[in-house]
Amino acid sequence: MLGFLLRLLPFWVREPLLIAVGSVLGVRIMYLAVRDHDRIAAGLGMLFLVFTAIRVHGVVRALRARRAPPAASADGAAVDAVSRTQAGAGPRPAPDTPEKEPGAWGQAVAAVAVVGALAAALWVAPRVTPSDDSTPQPASCSGEEHEELPKAYKTTPQAVTGEELCKALNRPDLAKLLGTPGETATTASGTSNTAPLTDGKVAQPEAEVTLDTYTVNVSATYNELTTDQYVKLMKFGDEKDIKTLTVLDRPAVFSSDHTMKLEINLGSGGSGGPVEQGPLARTLTVALDRKDRGGYCDITVWSTSGALPDDRVLLDIAEKVLPTIPERPAR
Repeated sequence: MLGFLLRLLPFWVREPLLIAVGSVLGVRIMYLAVRDHDRIAAGLGMLFLVFTAIRVHGVVRALRARRAPPAASADGAAVDAVSRTQAGAGPRPAPDTPEKEPGAWGQAVAAVAVVGALAAALWVAPRVTPSDDSTPQPASCSGEEHEELPKAYKTTPQAVTGEELCKALNRPDLAKLLGTPGETATTASGTSNTAPLTDGKVAQPEAEVTLDTYTVNVSATYNELTTDQYVKLMKFGDEKDIKTLTVLDRPAVFSSDHTMKLEINLGSGGSGGPVEQGPLARTLTVALDRKDRGGYCDITVWSTSGALPDDRVLLDIAEKVLPTIPERPAR
């Protein structure tokens, strides 16, 4: 169908159009072939360029033929005179009038218009057609922002929500801070929970971002427990590698503990397997204010392989996230 339509176009419209299309496609395919080192694409691009060169040669020959004046034939004139004598004085039938073709200037203007329309289409197409870029986009925070917050958040001054924590943690440079630049967040979520065993009276927002290598979890607990008391509780538990320090002029502590691994069977019985010990996690706990009036923020990192980043990574994340959490006001 396309070839039939092209044949209907006048020569001085069809040929410039084919030359323009062949040039654009040939150059584009050759560029992609060089960039991707694709020999097949290079051959295809060369084919388009050869096709274009042949069309250009044909147009040049046609232009030369139009410029050359028609040579008068002496033999033809003599034969015509004899024919008129034999035919008598009667008028010679006029030959059929050839179909009038558009002038050279009109054809040139039409060719320029068609090529201009084609160039405009090529320029607009990438902006209106969907991109074929298959690069995965980072996950955005999904939380419970439309649900009513628990009462504990209303009675706790300046308590952040899980959605706010997620936005603070899901930073564009999080993968770089973790030492894995180039990775993107696969999941990101935030929840506005309350601390267990507190009858819903202690706000405990939480956010979690998962990348290909590491998972980072941040939570803020608005209770009355100071960091010094928290360290004493750690020593009675299973936490390992406890190390106290100061972060942003606040008391803080490093600790390590294993995560829990739970398998759920969705088969006929719907039973779950036993709770097993998961990979080791590293946690940095920082007081919610400089005077350590109670409450703390936990920043935890782990990976399914069990590998952990350097402690400096958690410090870098804390320096980015903690300023977004208002300090606990004096009571």
